[in-house]
Amino acid sequence: MKRHATAVWNGSIKEGKGKISTQSGVLDQTQYSFKTRFEDGKGTNPEELIGAAHSGCFAMQLSAFLGEEGFTADTLSAKSDITFEDGSIKKSHITLHAAIPDIEKSKFEELANKAKENCPISKLLNTEITLTATLEK
Repeated sequence: MKRHATAVWNGSIKEGKGKISTQSGVLDQTQYSFKTRFEDGKGTNPEELIGAAHSGCFAMQLSAFLGEEGFTADTLSAKSDITFEDGSIKKSHITLHAAIPDIEKSKFEELANKAKENCPISKLLNTEITLTATLEK
């Protein structure tokens, strides 16, 4: 499987603007700029997109690992906070709130950590990845 996205940038770093589109069309000429990356502008930015990719990938990977163990989640709500400083991504912290019937806390934590280490986006990122996982009953 291959997927693609495109970015077009026009102008200088501070005054310029870009547009990002994805193969699926979910993002279609979506604006990004210096303001959306470093200030409070309308649009997206690369770190936000990485956070979306990481939280989505993690949730899907955890769902797969749960299924292998005979569990099905009612809800897996994952959020990835990306730390960008000194010109590089330093950290991705995943916060997970999960509702999974009949799972023991120790098994939940084991599978959540396994997903953190093994989702394809975690493997791609060359950074510290941490996890706070809450099992809700």
